[in-house]
Amino acid sequence: MFDKILIANRGEIACRIIKSARSLGIQTVAVYSDADASSRHVDMADEAYHIGPSPAAESYLIPELLLKVAKESGAQAVHPGYGFLSENAGFAASCMEAGISFIGPPVEAIEAMGSKSAAKRIMEKAAVPLVPGYHGDEQEPTFLHKQADAIGYPLLIKATAGGGGKGMRVVENSDGFISALAGACREGKSSFGDDRVLLERYLTKPRHIEIQVFADSQGNYVHLFERDCSIQRRHQKVVEEAPAPGMTPELRERMGSAAIAAAQAIGYVGAGTVEFLLDEDGSFYFMEMNTRLQVEHPVTEMITGQDLVEWQLRVAAGEKLPATQRELYISGHAIEVRIYAEDADQDFLPSTGMLTHLSTPDEGPHIRIDTGVRQGDAVSIHYDPMIAKLIVWDQDRAGALRRLRTALSSYQVAGVTTNIGFLGSVAAQSNFAAADFDTGFIERHRQELFPESRPACERTLALACLDVLLRRDEEAKVAAKTSFDPHSPWHQTGGWRLNCDNHQVLVFEDGEEEISVTAHYRQKGYLLDLPSGAMVVDGELAGDLGGDDEIMADLDGKRFKATVVRNGAEMSILCQGTSHRLKLQDPYARLDQEASGGRLTAPMPGLIVAFMVDAGSDVEEGTPLVILEAMKMEHTITAPADGKVIAFNYDVGAMVEDGAELIDFETTEGV
Repeated sequence: MFDKILIANRGEIACRIIKSARSLGIQTVAVYSDADASSRHVDMADEAYHIGPSPAAESYLIPELLLKVAKESGAQAVHPGYGFLSENAGFAASCMEAGISFIGPPVEAIEAMGSKSAAKRIMEKAAVPLVPGYHGDEQEPTFLHKQADAIGYPLLIKATAGGGGKGMRVVENSDGFISALAGACREGKSSFGDDRVLLERYLTKPRHIEIQVFADSQGNYVHLFERDCSIQRRHQKVVEEAPAPGMTPELRERMGSAAIAAAQAIGYVGAGTVEFLLDEDGSFYFMEMNTRLQVEHPVTEMITGQDLVEWQLRVAAGEKLPATQRELYISGHAIEVRIYAEDADQDFLPSTGMLTHLSTPDEGPHIRIDTGVRQGDAVSIHYDPMIAKLIVWDQDRAGALRRLRTALSSYQVAGVTTNIGFLGSVAAQSNFAAADFDTGFIERHRQELFPESRPACERTLALACLDVLLRRDEEAKVAAKTSFDPHSPWHQTGGWRLNCDNHQVLVFEDGEEEISVTAHYRQKGYLLDLPSGAMVVDGELAGDLGGDDEIMADLDGKRFKATVVRNGAEMSILCQGTSHRLKLQDPYARLDQEASGGRLTAPMPGLIVAFMVDAGSDVEEGTPLVILEAMKMEHTITAPADGKVIAFNYDVGAMVEDGAELIDFETTEGV
């Protein structure tokens, strides 16, 4: 076994590897960029080395830097985690040439599966079923368009070196093929350095089922059963579970055997995942093989009781597989959800910022949290916006779902927008509970999962008011204690008025809306005049003025525990799985809000990839104007109305900040 390993990755997977290595007595070496200097994985490792600037292309993706650190630190092996260089055959080969073990499959296996087109040709020879499509080397757009027309629509374009939903486009008809092809090629080039694509028939209601396989250098192969990864947004998984609902022993055996056949066809060693599309009629088709550990591996660990990272380390050190196929069995049901810094209501637009508040459910036999961040850390534009993976387990799926809903209701994040509310909607959706879903689940149930944006409810407003009033009362008490006249009436916050009821008026901004609440002081608590009616509230602060305020509140006789996180005038009210942002208006501040006019701004920090029209062009509403790349994904900014593009304020290749004015735009109505 190794004495010391280098982890060529960051975030939650680096932390995950460190835990398993530590349990085996293996020392760990971390690497970090400028942005990660104070990150969790750096603190957890035994040693840590700085490798460059924040962009991954200038740090984590430079093999020479990683190998230099491996040699300097005396690491005997490199664990690549997932993403970054985990499926880079050149990096694996460089490790071996330097006399450093690569904790992953042989170079030849990575190369074989590195091209989706080549992989499908290998699988075809191994009699693994394939989706009809084109997997050839000819990449001329006109030729590909003809192939697409022959295959039929809807059609899926996929980057041959892709993964994680990047470089993928669904094309509904022939007219949209060329523009979709350009986008897939561009994203493939940006994410993987390869703009080649393949074409496949797009199955309309498939399930995404993957099989976890493992092999050792002695020629032993096993599968650790299946995972269902059908709940996806932008072709990227957000909910995974094991075992797959409705899976029969016969189908499990057939898919497991096909997965092992795929691994044997390329002489595989180590952890791998063979991904299939399962059609409604029970037929299944090979999609791809990921030659690494998967993000969703914890659900397999939860139902098998096995540590897959430990398996990786043992196999890479030359040991036999820790268990045979007969010794592996399924116990209970596990579900994993990926908690992202993103706005589900804005087409899952990634969110950046500091995690000003982070409170998670208690971990134990039924709940596991894999994360690489702590309260106070930042979600930056440079890396994937995943905050954590929440994994739950119980004896059956119904029990696991109950635990998931409860855990999500107590998971609190403030400072960035998250998908926690959306995940809660998925977990509560009746079709999902009945295991009636496929890869089109989110789009099919969009109306239920994305209800129209609603103003703050009366409970949220009441909690916000209570926090403001209790804070003011506490601040007044502190000021009185330090005052030369602690009994001065100026220290009182009772809202006294001459010939008038004691009250204060609080004004909140809720998006574009302005909400006014009058708080009347009573002997016990307050009477609030809310938009929906009056409410009696009482409560106390469980925290202190220097930190996040936890409130124990009594609202019209109903007890609630909530957290209110303050960032200047901004307030995040977190209660029972819901989160709502309000802004407390300063009555003495001058409102000097300049209308944005006809300028289009960047919705988040990113890189300008392309302009889709020329300056001076007349465009219709919805016309693509700019393509912005952020957090490994492309985002298209479209014309908000019919009008004219006056000028572009940045060049292609420029990095822009959130809110940067990208375009001077004049609407037709303004002419």
